[in-house]
Amino acid sequence: MNSVTAQIDVTKYHQDSFSLLQKGQKGRAVSQSENQTYSLPKEEVSLPVAVIKQSALTNNLNWMQSFADHHQVKLCPHGKTAMTPSFFSQQLATGAWGITVATPAQAEVAAMAGAKRIIMANQLVGKANMAIIAELIRDFDADFYCCVDSLVNLHQLDSYFSNSEQQLNVLIEFGVEGGRCGARSASEVLELAEAIQSMPALKLGGIELYEGVIHGEGAEQRIRDFLGQALNLVESLSMDGLIQGEPILTGAGSAWYDVVAECLSNLTHCLAIIRPGCYAIHDTGIYWDAQSKVMQRAQVNQGYACELGGDLESALEVWAYVISRPEAGKLVVGLGKRDVAFDAGLPIAERGYRSGEPISVEGLVSTAVMDQHTFVEVNPNSDIEVGDMIAFSTSHPCLTFDKWRYIAICDDEYQITNWVETCF
Repeated sequence: MNSVTAQIDVTKYHQDSFSLLQKGQKGRAVSQSENQTYSLPKEEVSLPVAVIKQSALTNNLNWMQSFADHHQVKLCPHGKTAMTPSFFSQQLATGAWGITVATPAQAEVAAMAGAKRIIMANQLVGKANMAIIAELIRDFDADFYCCVDSLVNLHQLDSYFSNSEQQLNVLIEFGVEGGRCGARSASEVLELAEAIQSMPALKLGGIELYEGVIHGEGAEQRIRDFLGQALNLVESLSMDGLIQGEPILTGAGSAWYDVVAECLSNLTHCLAIIRPGCYAIHDTGIYWDAQSKVMQRAQVNQGYACELGGDLESALEVWAYVISRPEAGKLVVGLGKRDVAFDAGLPIAERGYRSGEPISVEGLVSTAVMDQHTFVEVNPNSDIEVGDMIAFSTSHPCLTFDKWRYIAICDDEYQITNWVETCF
């Protein structure tokens, strides 16, 4: 039994054992009678709790799928943000081509969620990891792709999958100087592609890249140039017979997906795939800023993002109680590094409640975060008191999700309608 399957079996045990526990207990299972809801403002859920508004999530899934469809590129969203099978299933049902992951364990979760096409936008290294993928391909009949950027890794993969009598799809990662992984030149890409031809256990599917490592002045044009080079490489490898079947060119994180989609739109000679992930959850920090730049570029270039209407919405909040007001200008909230991301901005107070009724949180500013506490600056004249509830939005949802085993799903009245499991 692999680690992911073991985790799911343990979860079932927790669901049986803790079915009467109050909802929202981190690390403990939750259960809910059919059609039963729980009110966040009326304190029917244990806090702190991470909450996704379903209407915002649905809006985001539809928005990005429409964007991809318009440009005739496939959408293979990165699953690492939420690692929530329920969300994977919703993305696939909305029209996603497949799911992107970063590790073999994540690939397994994606397969169990119903993904038949999986891109691991990373190198597959290590025998235990290769064993997971071999089992995944066999048990789920999944169309799996991983990245390669070295001859050493190619020989390792060919040796392992030859012994397992399987063929592995690989994508050559094309990178930039000073960036992350990836072959740094066209000649290196060609060397890898030619080597694959002599390896019966490997099948070259195309080229993968990640443009998000290109920063600074002139980044947009350098990204466009980078994509142009990659497209030329794919065409050349395909014409030379080094790519078997329809060639794949895939890129795009959550910051530059618009530029990638535009550069790869309406291709007829290869399959273009974009892989943004954070769009599904969005935030009020770094991804709000990235999306604002997408919309600005659309206004300048008459891009489809403006024509599409609407925009991405922040779907995630973490709710917590004020547990102390030790000084007139200082609140301490029962929310900390164990509960919410703090690497790209501190939690932002959005709304407050007392006895089920809204209260003002105007002027509240988070100033520091400890393991279980957030310090919040408050106007000394504010009537915020111990026991008040505050709903915080976040920046960088990836590092909030991985702190929770269960996420609450709410409607627009902040009634918890169901819970979903994360699989980190």
